[in-house]
Amino acid sequence: MKAEILHIDDCPSWVEAGRLLREALDSTGHRDAGITYTLIASEAAATQVPFAGSPTILVDGTDLFPSEGRDTDLVCRIYLTPDGLAGWPTLEQLHHALLSRG
Repeated sequence: MKAEILHIDDCPSWVEAGRLLREALDSTGHRDAGITYTLIASEAAATQVPFAGSPTILVDGTDLFPSEGRDTDLVCRIYLTPDGLAGWPTLEQLHHALLSRG
C-alpha cells in the first residue's frame, strides 16, 4: 500500500492529516505502509496529480475522499466531518475510508 499526502506550502493542515493517517494506517493493519509527502508548488504541478486541494490524501494513487474533481488552484481543502467543516478528515473517517477500499 502506498500512502501519499499532496499539500501546498501555505496550508498547515497536511501536518495533522499526516499524523491521523499514520494512526489510521497502523490501526487497520498497515503499519508497514509509509507516507510520502508531496509539495505541490505550482498550478502546473497540480495538473500532474489527482490534487483536490491541500491536503489531498491518496492511497495507491486514489483520493480517499473523492470530490467533484481535480483542483489546480493552490488552496486548502475543506473536509466535511461529523463536527462540521475542517482542514482534515477525522481519524474515524480515515479508518472507515481505509477499510472500505475495494
